[in-house]
Amino acid sequence: MTIARELAKRVTAMSCENLPPEVIDWCKVAVLDTVGVALAGSVEDAPRMVEDVLGLQSGDGPCLVFGTNRRVRPLDAALVNGTAAHALDFDNTAKNLGGHVSAVMVPALIAAGEAFGAGGREILLAHAAGYEVGARIGRCVNPYHTEKGWHPTATLGVFAVASACARLLELSEAETETALVLAASLSAGIKANFGTMTKPLHAGQCARGGLLAVLLARKGFTANADAFEHKQGFFNVFNGRGNYDAARALEGWDEWEIASPGASYKLYPCCYSTHAAVEAALNLARRHGPFDTRNVARVDSWTAARGLAHTDRPDPDSTLAAKFSVQYCVARALMHGKVVLEHFEGDAWRDPAVRELLPRVHAAPYTGKPFADDDPFDAEVKVTLSDGRSFSEKVDRPLGRTSDNPIPPEHLKAKFENCASRVLTPQAAAAVCSRMDTFEELGSMRDFTRLLEPAAVAAKPVRQAVKGGVA
Repeated sequence: MTIARELAKRVTAMSCENLPPEVIDWCKVAVLDTVGVALAGSVEDAPRMVEDVLGLQSGDGPCLVFGTNRRVRPLDAALVNGTAAHALDFDNTAKNLGGHVSAVMVPALIAAGEAFGAGGREILLAHAAGYEVGARIGRCVNPYHTEKGWHPTATLGVFAVASACARLLELSEAETETALVLAASLSAGIKANFGTMTKPLHAGQCARGGLLAVLLARKGFTANADAFEHKQGFFNVFNGRGNYDAARALEGWDEWEIASPGASYKLYPCCYSTHAAVEAALNLARRHGPFDTRNVARVDSWTAARGLAHTDRPDPDSTLAAKFSVQYCVARALMHGKVVLEHFEGDAWRDPAVRELLPRVHAAPYTGKPFADDDPFDAEVKVTLSDGRSFSEKVDRPLGRTSDNPIPPEHLKAKFENCASRVLTPQAAAAVCSRMDTFEELGSMRDFTRLLEPAAVAAKPVRQAVKGGVA
């Protein structure tokens, strides 16, 4: 029996009745967090450009385009909303998948739920199914896969989306197998495009691709059942012989990855590989600052080499590049004692004060013993002042990295309300939060997305794309 069939067997066997309470709770957290960052991201240029290029018209379908009152076809909604969900890089990640997980699943699931009829309980079950499959395929290929330069959010996330949507639409075991192997040909995304609009597009394409695979499989579309293990299949093509362990996809199914280690949630709207350094810098600012940049002689930031490969950007040239610059993020933390959405909007990256400090912020690989060999998110930051005094701070792992050190619920709620406020009134945002408390009792996704429709939508001009981001 193929790997795809074995995974399909496990997905189709899942039911609402066998979901532990903690799995339901974590899925609700994931949906709320993803909807929040998608609403905030919906006003960014990347999803609006995608919508413009698609030429979408209101009334094309039943699925809400976040940040608007327009409703379009499910594949289009998945693409645009998936791009919005990852536009700010504020969405959750999964350790073993090696990338962002709910931003690719939730937009596809909501669109499919609106188009084909599904309630909250079914969405939560589907999210759990997709999370488990994505994490286990990630176990097979990581860390080699991500270190090679693939973007797992998209290359592996497409299997999470396909599994989730297959469970939601109640595909048979054979149809789910087909959806998974079809998705192998829709897997794409390279890290070279980090720091540009193409990175969130990876998430949008992934959301659309996974849902497309399911809709095609549902129609009887064909694909090669051994597309994972074939000599020219996913594992060999993406990782190469000797660089994967296919058996790991079928291990540990008596445990729930979404409960432990769980997803990682963000308090700062920038690449997760910068977060430990940001927290170290924030601790320094709380104890000794915020710092007057005129008195700072040098800042040293040490983070894991794996993450530094895509966050060592001493001279970011756009808002998007700034999100992937550990130097910029650390500088903001030291200067302000916080790192917030406003630091990555408009021309914030051009701020003379931060530009003046950046040449004195130096990034290098962390050389101490990592907190966990398979999860290297340690960081250390040292500030040396002009008078010779120095202060340093070390962080083993950022708050919210796993379910063992979760972000307090009230902080996640505040994050949602802050993100949603870019589209919704405070009262509307509060209503969405309240609805999430009993999300599993919701009978219709259309009823839920009506809560996400803004009372009035202000037109936002689309800026011209330039090197590395937007002008």
